[in-house]
Amino acid sequence: MSVMHKILGGTAALALSAGALVAEPAMIFDLGGKFDKSFNESAFTGAQRWAEETGGTFREIELQSEAQREQALRRFAEAGANPIVMTGFAFGNVLSEVAPDYPDTKFAIIDMVVDQPNVRSVVFNEHEGSYLVGMMAALASKSDTVGFIGGMDIPLIRKFACGYAQGVKAANADATVVANMTGTTPAAWNDPVKGSELTKAQISQGADVVYAAAGGTGVGVLQTAADEGILSIGVDSNQNYLHPGKVLTSMMKRVDNAVYQAMKDGPEMETGFNVMSIANGGIGYAMDDNNASLVTAEMQAMVDDAAAKISSGELMVHDYMSDDSCPALSF
Repeated sequence: MSVMHKILGGTAALALSAGALVAEPAMIFDLGGKFDKSFNESAFTGAQRWAEETGGTFREIELQSEAQREQALRRFAEAGANPIVMTGFAFGNVLSEVAPDYPDTKFAIIDMVVDQPNVRSVVFNEHEGSYLVGMMAALASKSDTVGFIGGMDIPLIRKFACGYAQGVKAANADATVVANMTGTTPAAWNDPVKGSELTKAQISQGADVVYAAAGGTGVGVLQTAADEGILSIGVDSNQNYLHPGKVLTSMMKRVDNAVYQAMKDGPEMETGFNVMSIANGGIGYAMDDNNASLVTAEMQAMVDDAAAKISSGELMVHDYMSDDSCPALSF
C-alpha cells in the first residue's frame, strides 16, 4: 500500500467514523508542492487565510505523481470533503470524469474550465499582468534585452510570455525579448537547476531583466539573477522578498483569493465559469519595501496608466490562447 493510499484512506476512515457531521474543504496541490514559493504556495496561503479567519480546518495533499490525481479526488469526495479545491490545468480531464460521480460534492479548479454542474472553473487573465511587468522590465533594462523563462511549454505559459513581450514592446519598441521554456513534461515546474542554466544563457545574450513563470523552477531563475547582478521578476505570489532589492516586481496572480473564496463559500459554492482579471482585482503587480528602490515614480505611473486602460477596456492585450499566436514574440 502506498503512502498516499494510507494517508487518504486514513482521512476517509476518520471522516466516516466522525459521521462527517461537518463538511470540511479539501485542497489538492499540484506537482511541485505547496511550498514552491509560487503558484501552489499562493493557493496554500488562501486556504490558510480561510482557516485562520473561520477557525475551520481543511484537508490537504501534495501530489507526487500524475497517477494520484484521480485517487486523491475520489478519496476526498468519498470522505465527505466539500468543496474540493485543486490547483492546475492538469486536473481537467480527471475532474471531468470524477465530478459526475459525486453530484452532491462541489469542486473548484484553478486554471482550467470543466463544464460540469458541480464545478467552479477559475481562470486568470495572466496576459494582462504579464503585460504590466513587461513594461516595467523594458523601463528598467539598460541593455534593451530582457528575458522570459517559462516552465512547461503549454499554451497557458505562452500566454504569460506573449503578454510580457507585448508590454516590453509597448514601453520600448526596439527592445529584444529572449524566451525559453524549461521543458515539455510536468518536471519542468520543479527544476531550479535548469532554471539557473537558462538564466545564465539569457544573460550571455544580453538580458538584464528576466521574468520567470515556471513554478518551483523559477526559484533557480531568481537566485541566479541575483547572483549574476541582474534583475528578475517573480510570478503568481509576491516573490519580491526572496531577494530584496534584486527582484524588480512580481506578477500577482491571486490564486490565494480564488481558493479563499471557494472555501468561504463552502458546500453552497456557486459553480460555473469565473475569470479573474485586473478589473476585478485578480491580477496585478507587487510593490513593497523590497522593490521600492528599483521602481521610479515615473515607471509606476506608466504601468498604472496601462493597468487602468486594460481595466476599462481601452487597451486590449492579445491573449495567446485565443488563437495560438503572438504579435510580439515567436515561439
